[in-house]
Amino acid sequence: MKYVSGPYFEPDFDPLLDRFGTPGVVVDNETREDCTLVKVDSVNRDGVLLEMVQLLTDLDLVISKSYISSDGGWLMDVFHVTDQIGRKLTDPSLPEFIQRALVPSFHRAGAGRPSPKFTTCLGNVVGPGGPDVSDCAALEFTVHDRPGLLSSITSVLADNGCHVASGQAWTHNGRAAGVLYVTASGGGAAAAMNPGRWARIERLVNAVVDARENVTGERRWVRASEPVQGRVHAERRLHQLMHDDRDYESGPAPTPVDEELFSMGEKAATARTARRVETRVSIDGWEERGYAVVKMTSRDRPRLLFDTVCALTDMHYVVFHATVGSQGPLAIQEYYIRHKDGRTVDSNAERQKVARCLVAAVERRATHGMRVEVRAADRSGLLSDFTRVLREHGLSLLRVELKRHKDEAVGIFYLVTDIGGEVRSEAVRAVQTRVSEMDISLNIVKEAPGWPPVRKTSVPAPPVGGPQAQERPRPSLGTLLWSRLGKLSNNFSSIRS
Repeated sequence: MKYVSGPYFEPDFDPLLDRFGTPGVVVDNETREDCTLVKVDSVNRDGVLLEMVQLLTDLDLVISKSYISSDGGWLMDVFHVTDQIGRKLTDPSLPEFIQRALVPSFHRAGAGRPSPKFTTCLGNVVGPGGPDVSDCAALEFTVHDRPGLLSSITSVLADNGCHVASGQAWTHNGRAAGVLYVTASGGGAAAAMNPGRWARIERLVNAVVDARENVTGERRWVRASEPVQGRVHAERRLHQLMHDDRDYESGPAPTPVDEELFSMGEKAATARTARRVETRVSIDGWEERGYAVVKMTSRDRPRLLFDTVCALTDMHYVVFHATVGSQGPLAIQEYYIRHKDGRTVDSNAERQKVARCLVAAVERRATHGMRVEVRAADRSGLLSDFTRVLREHGLSLLRVELKRHKDEAVGIFYLVTDIGGEVRSEAVRAVQTRVSEMDISLNIVKEAPGWPPVRKTSVPAPPVGGPQAQERPRPSLGTLLWSRLGKLSNNFSSIRS
């Protein structure tokens, strides 16, 4: 099916656009046979789109399509979602949780009520802001990436009575950033530790980082902070750290999108993108409407929509309209944006910076290296012990995800050799043997679990002769935009966000 711009209205929006009364969230299991529609309409407020995408992502849901509009101070968004194995959302407590989490007036009204919690299909327990880490201190860092970095940092923590309860670390363009949530060893709350110890730990980590620097004047940043309520979401914080570290500046300028991919059928797109898909960005102006139009293509993967919206939000751009979907392995995103001060992306230098930042946001989480899953009884020094074994076997980390599940520590590690090469199976077997003596289970994950293809949403056939065949009155801005977004999205299937 080809993309044809014209006045066409997606039927799913008809009841949504009629409900300009009380703001709210509708979780609709009736309209589609193969997915649940999460519809949100409310008065727009700063950052609400990111909150919605973040919540659905934290719930381990697959967003197969997205329609986004927030013009005129009113927000109207529709997300097509399933759980991780392609099922509709049937848990009776989920609609209320989504509503309480997405509509602030709903869950603020009950003063003294506990924050809502939900257990996802993968067994993760989340609240409105993601996993609860309010009882943990936080260690954040951005430094030059090098072998053994995380091992050195976690060794300092273990030697000073700190236990890494959860956290993440990313690498990109030779830089590394991490957010580690830390408690006192022995199960005590981090808050029970002398606050002055965090300043000391910060100095010690800084000293370790400084001792391993090989480049004079190399920039780095380390901060240890006490437990606090309402922390920034860990993955958004990582994006902020790497953006502030200017990891987007390295490398060639982004390649413009292939416009033909926005119109070709899925089979052609799949054949054309069978090889590794390069992340591409084009930014154009729509002067008569006062928007910058951002088009992106990249390999489809989990949390892609979150990463893109996070980057735009933290660059202080407002998304007014968008459509998101995929063709085969190719994710396609189109956004209509303005800066918070009302500007579009005016200069060529600004377009280049925005394009670089968006590519960096996508590539930071791109899957490279051998993925292994590690499980063990949660204990003090566990991460330090495991990363030391990796270092001793000449392995380096590209990305790390750490969490607790009841009394068990679970970690996902992406491994390469110290020189960035592919990890050989003999090296992994040697590590498995060594860590098994520490009661640590290590398994190679060949494919990301829980991401089978989701059945496509049925799409109504276009009118005979196409939308341009009949004379129509000039559409309003809202109709024109939804026409453009709706028609484009009809050519899409699942985006793994």
